[in-house]
Amino acid sequence: MPLSRTDDSRTGWLQNAAVYQIYPRSFADGNGDGIGDLAGVRSRLPYLADLGIDAVWFSPWYTSPMADGGYDVADYRDIDPVFGTLAEAEKLIEEAHALGLRIIIDLVPNHCSSRHPWFAQALAAGPGSPERARFHFRRGRGRRGELPPTDWPSHFGGPAWSRVADGEWYLHLFAPEQPDFNWDHPEVRAEFEDVLRFWLDRGIDGFRIDVADHLAKYPGLPEVSHYPARNGDDVPWADQDGVHDIYRAWRGIADSYEGERVFVGEIWLGDTERFCAYLRPDELHTAFNFPFLGAAWDADALRTVIDRTFADHAPVGAIPTWVLSNHDVIRHVTRYGRADTRHSWAPVTEGVPVDLALGTRRARAAALLTLALPGCTYLYQGEELGLAEVEDIPADLLQDPRWPRSGFTDRGRDGCRVPLPWAGERAPFGFSPVGATVPPWLPQPVAWAGFTAQAQQGDPGSVLELYRAALALRRSELSPSGDEFCWLSAPVGMLAFTRGPGFTCLVNLGAGPVALPDHAEVLLVSGALTDTGRLPADTAAWLRTT
Repeated sequence: MPLSRTDDSRTGWLQNAAVYQIYPRSFADGNGDGIGDLAGVRSRLPYLADLGIDAVWFSPWYTSPMADGGYDVADYRDIDPVFGTLAEAEKLIEEAHALGLRIIIDLVPNHCSSRHPWFAQALAAGPGSPERARFHFRRGRGRRGELPPTDWPSHFGGPAWSRVADGEWYLHLFAPEQPDFNWDHPEVRAEFEDVLRFWLDRGIDGFRIDVADHLAKYPGLPEVSHYPARNGDDVPWADQDGVHDIYRAWRGIADSYEGERVFVGEIWLGDTERFCAYLRPDELHTAFNFPFLGAAWDADALRTVIDRTFADHAPVGAIPTWVLSNHDVIRHVTRYGRADTRHSWAPVTEGVPVDLALGTRRARAAALLTLALPGCTYLYQGEELGLAEVEDIPADLLQDPRWPRSGFTDRGRDGCRVPLPWAGERAPFGFSPVGATVPPWLPQPVAWAGFTAQAQQGDPGSVLELYRAALALRRSELSPSGDEFCWLSAPVGMLAFTRGPGFTCLVNLGAGPVALPDHAEVLLVSGALTDTGRLPADTAAWLRTT
């Protein structure tokens, strides 16, 4: 069935945008210390503009002790010195805008760093103090309070509570260095509204909201066994009704600024109705499409999640999003090269068999599928180079807190965060300036010599040139079609759809080659057609049909 939107006034620039995620530590190192920074990003802005994206999303660049890669924020109004300065960030925003690129930054409102001034004040003030009321401090269980207040688990492993010197415990749904804010406190709400204005005043075009469904907790922080759950996935620390008042207030702030300033939510929810509530016209503009990211490489599975995405978003007039990888998940080249192609939160371990040639073919086809769908698409840095997960990082170099918190059983997310290869035959592959003596903060594989942007430049068979061609065609051929979309009849194992008159996308997820339908021109293919002009397995094609 054709897709239609209920409220065209909400689409704006994000409707068909391609947004490129930068993980600052790993994008480009401008000063030679082995860590990516804003100077490195500024030097590569022309590359991003030439790639054909519309906006850049930055993972946290704030002042941070880096206990969790910057998601432990000590100062929301400044740039960490390892990345540069606030003045440099302002210059970057200006330069990006001059190139036609918008800037989205990560906002981390659920928790801060244990070195945030407010938390330091809370520790110094003691039990029952106003300073502690900004967080979740509680007495412990047991005769002497020696047990955590609840059995809530941390997402990084172990308990979600840590004890301080005076005997109280504080809540941290992630690492102990990341205490959760108490969003029932008016000072917390006022603080973040001011933080929004601080960055909006500097020209930021939007915010990606980290764990957007976690801010409000169920009153009293009950044990899970005592919590009146609404469904089997419901927990007292996520998706509480009170979170929507927060986002309505934020939306009012964003809408008061000129231009369309947007919010993108990181929301992992299985309940469709509750997920859609975040996308109502007076709340968030979009949310990440994690069911699509996690779907198996299977025609039925992908069609089901695409249909569900349209069905979920249509009632509230929201923009669908499409994403294959990010800084938290195994790169999809690797995932698609395994027997089980679904995303999983199971502990990341070594030794799972992978066929990277197969994974790359599928990833190329998945890129054309994703970029052909109506809505906003997100690219994770390095996917345009065809990078796979780095799964052999020495244990003593792993930095993700999931590694120690899991008792050294989950290798965590470092494998998708390895610094990018830009040029040259050996590490640091142009990530750091010529002559730099400090190695990149995570080691780059020797094999990446063939994956650098320089090596792929101008090679029509490279992943980089495939992305450039697809993004250019997306803008010229697909953007004018808006949200038009219609499935076509197709053989088993095939996906076929149109985006308005004259454009057809085909994706062959079956076992053998298939004939192309009648067409006027092959616009782009993810891999070579057979000698007889058929579309091979694990290959996608864009056709002009009129």
